[in-house]
Amino acid sequence: MVFLFTLPRTVAYSDKLNGTSAGTNSSPPSIFLLSRNLLGAVSVMTSKQLKLGLFLFVPGNHLGGWRHPDAEPEGDQDFKHYLRQVKTAERGKFDTVFFQDTSAGPWKNEEAQRGRVVQLDPASLLPALAVATEHIGLVSTATTTYNEPFHIARRFATVDHISNGRAGWNLVTSQVETEAQNFNRETHVEHGDRYERAYEFYDVVAGLWDSWEEGAFRHDKSTGVYFDDDKVHLLNHKGKHFSVRGPLNVGRTPQGRPVVSQAGSSEAGRELAARSADIVYTAQASVEESRAFRAELRERVKPYGRQPDDIKVMPGLMPIVGRTEEEAKQKLDYLQSLLPVNAIVGALSRHTGGVDLTQFHPDGPLPPLKPSNSAKGRQALLIELAMRNNWTIRQLAHHVALAGGHLVVVGTASKIADVMQEWFEKEACDGFNLMFPFFPTPLEEFVDLVVPELQRRGIYRTEYEGKTLRENLGLPVPENRYTAARRDAPTKETA
Repeated sequence: MVFLFTLPRTVAYSDKLNGTSAGTNSSPPSIFLLSRNLLGAVSVMTSKQLKLGLFLFVPGNHLGGWRHPDAEPEGDQDFKHYLRQVKTAERGKFDTVFFQDTSAGPWKNEEAQRGRVVQLDPASLLPALAVATEHIGLVSTATTTYNEPFHIARRFATVDHISNGRAGWNLVTSQVETEAQNFNRETHVEHGDRYERAYEFYDVVAGLWDSWEEGAFRHDKSTGVYFDDDKVHLLNHKGKHFSVRGPLNVGRTPQGRPVVSQAGSSEAGRELAARSADIVYTAQASVEESRAFRAELRERVKPYGRQPDDIKVMPGLMPIVGRTEEEAKQKLDYLQSLLPVNAIVGALSRHTGGVDLTQFHPDGPLPPLKPSNSAKGRQALLIELAMRNNWTIRQLAHHVALAGGHLVVVGTASKIADVMQEWFEKEACDGFNLMFPFFPTPLEEFVDLVVPELQRRGIYRTEYEGKTLRENLGLPVPENRYTAARRDAPTKETA
């Protein structure tokens, strides 16, 4: 049996997925299975356009998706597989392809059953993808916990030049605690210390990106002047965590500086986003929650001299599209049947603060959890979801296993577009970072079925607006700090 309720609070969800009898308390509020057009089609192009990103997480964002007959799990180390997905996203006029990254992985098969085991290094993928694409933005994670600012500044500035202005850095502090053991540590850096380092890390990177002003390089063969001395600047940063002289040995990039994204939802994460991020990836599961998150973040940027529209909020969304409602539901049910029981509960392990949930009955309530030193914001979201919906451990685990706790929409192309349009028009988001259970089929179906519906309604582009990622996202080009200081300096006449 499938229940249907009214947006935005209610949802439809199958009994089989929850492992319980049907009822509203067991229905995750982040999964919509609709049966009628709630918003209607709009044919007039609106001035504000929905932004879309591809979360390219191989072999897929569903923990059992790699076992689907149409999945290609062997593509996790095949560049042609990555390129095919990015080309499909570019055909669908997506703004970005986003690569999550960690420096740790499973070493036991029961952990491997949860999905990704290995992947190509995104930092190496980006320049290869840059020369094979023309429009789509290329965004990769690089942690501030186990990197150095000069390396990150140079790496992403280089990709911005290679791609003619389409690079993006996803600024994160490492969440996976086992990363520490790959970087000369026995234990992970504490959450507060990670963010303190991240604040300074970003300041150094941004400072290095301003090393060279526009027009600094003259390349004057007749005079032998390579660059203008007045337009290159040493950073001379000395802080608690870093001492960096500069200048960066890569010039000012085509879009001024690479786009910066961020995904933290804790208090420290939001503050970091307010001062640094152009894009924020988030995991709110309802219109009301996401609208409040976006509104608060848009206010939070103002003390940093930024405008609310300078930051784009893009919640994660997994669409499961069918040509009929029944086909979409069958796809969801089949995916859920591919989940091994140990993988379901294991999916929660990173968010429990060390509490071993296998010691509790899976159909019992979520026990009190210890504070997490991993993803504090995500842990808080999951605890709140479990309490609000009176979920058992099994129900919460199913929710996380499906799409990492993100919004999931199940239905026809028209019904998926309804939900996306509602979130967008109610100012709950600026767009979505799209997740797929496996590759390549679900991504291809979204581009072929849902994208034309969004375009028909006038809320999504039919062609790219510009050449750079900033232009396509509608983001300003940051002015070089030294150029701004020279412009604002008092002249003899005004002094």
